[in-house]
Amino acid sequence: MAYPCALTIAGSDCGGGAGIQADLKTFMMQGCYGLSVITALTAQNTRAVTAIEAPTPGFVAEQLRVVRTDFPIRAAKTGMLFSGAIIAAVADGLADKDFPLVVDPVCVAQSGARLLESEAVDALKTRMFPLADLITPNRHEAELLAGMAIVSREDADTVIRRLLALGAQAVLLKGGHFASGEAIEAGFVADRLVLADGRGWELVRPYVDTHNTHGTGCTLSAAITAHLALGKALPEAVEAARDYLQLALETAWDLGHGDGPVNHLAPYARLGGQA
Repeated sequence: MAYPCALTIAGSDCGGGAGIQADLKTFMMQGCYGLSVITALTAQNTRAVTAIEAPTPGFVAEQLRVVRTDFPIRAAKTGMLFSGAIIAAVADGLADKDFPLVVDPVCVAQSGARLLESEAVDALKTRMFPLADLITPNRHEAELLAGMAIVSREDADTVIRRLLALGAQAVLLKGGHFASGEAIEAGFVADRLVLADGRGWELVRPYVDTHNTHGTGCTLSAAITAHLALGKALPEAVEAARDYLQLALETAWDLGHGDGPVNHLAPYARLGGQA
């Protein structure tokens, strides 16, 4: 049986909860063969990112070249890109792509460490967004990229329009960082998917009260990428990915001494495994 190939272009998390490691686990759990291009090495755990080392842009470009020339990639995602030079190498390597691309605009780690150099923000917007079939910012990333705060639904509408104007075909504004006391009391969180043609969907899921949320953004964007590789249309891929993340959050466990990872093996547990 042939499994579709999905590619992640992102940083390594030695703690296994986010980045390349989370993406590859997620790809496998959706039924895809995972490929990776490593853009940065991070020393991190559930509490902090303590160091970052980046490969040369040329080495990033070579990783991308060799996987593209040998594997039938069906969809790809980017995560932590770290620097403007690495963004340029990735954008050049994907310029002639014939598969959907999900751009997760990773800027800051959950622990607060900066994962994208300040001068690289413009490069992310000008080089990566025009290549993207979907971008998946959280609230803080969306505010940074659009240059305005979100304090109302109207503000969110404006931010989404600004991001679409940068060239992406769709925006998924994730709702986890919007979870106010009112929303938590009501027991739900909502993500908003808006396409460049104006069509939109609101994805509402039960709020999961857990601090074990390390890697949620990586996991969601990887799951969307996997379902695109499996042939789903974007709205269906986002719905399926959000369902996977919901289960991974609901079954997350305490691992480490900080904010633990979500449970990437949750579907395996549902089938009778020991995850």
